[in-house]
Amino acid sequence: MDKGPQSEPAAADLPPQRSGAPGIHFEKVVKRFGDNVVLRELDFTVEPGERVTLIGPSGSGKTTILRLLMTLEKADGGVIRVGDRPLSHMEKNGKLVPANEKHLHEMRKQIGMVFQQFNLFPNMNVMRNLTEGPIRVLGLSKEEARERATRLLDMVGLGDKAEEHPTRLSGGQQQRVAIARALAMEPKVLLLDEVTSALDPELVVGVQDLLRDIARQSDLTILCVTHEMHFAKDISDRVLMFDQGQIVEEGPPDQIFGEPSEQRTRDFLQAVLAS
Repeated sequence: MDKGPQSEPAAADLPPQRSGAPGIHFEKVVKRFGDNVVLRELDFTVEPGERVTLIGPSGSGKTTILRLLMTLEKADGGVIRVGDRPLSHMEKNGKLVPANEKHLHEMRKQIGMVFQQFNLFPNMNVMRNLTEGPIRVLGLSKEEARERATRLLDMVGLGDKAEEHPTRLSGGQQQRVAIARALAMEPKVLLLDEVTSALDPELVVGVQDLLRDIARQSDLTILCVTHEMHFAKDISDRVLMFDQGQIVEEGPPDQIFGEPSEQRTRDFLQAVLAS
């Protein structure tokens, strides 16, 4: 059985965050896949340093929001901003035009994502999984990158796995490596996409505990998609209920999970918690 770190990581163990973590702003964002409108003029904001969780049925547009922020998809309308800068647009002669690759590269450096399926490089050992990005993208020296990676692996309880390849690790260990890899880039925004749904039930708690510690001890802006309602309640400052590409209801976790005002939210929570 894969267990999380035995002791709670101290605040000093976390990667130093750049000051002024930016917020996220969606302004009238539209996303279509063929004739299917996934996001319908979506407006929402995540304040700097805020932790927001998106809940809702499959196909409601939650993961699409994360993929837009990672620039893995392009919006069909509207503007997305990270901090005070547009993400997939840039300003030119007083107008917003589609961003060039240089702008996208600079904006991506602010955002880290932990995926459902880990997405580690199987041909690289754990250490190289953590150092490749900081060296190639951030320009760190190999020594600086290894020092940062070693600190992060200790933080996630895998200091003795640096030379292992991902295929030799359990699912829970792979996901903790993926979390460390995202933090190694020292992002200002951290996106979490169903990070425990591919894990066996007994491995979930360790990963969730680690993420709770990171959320509590850092000033990262966090946007999380999860079907784990107890995790959403614990990690979030605010919860957004999505359905058919729109926000049905939003509020603090105690309100959404304790006294939701919308029938659609009540029906969804009843179905999820009963399953």
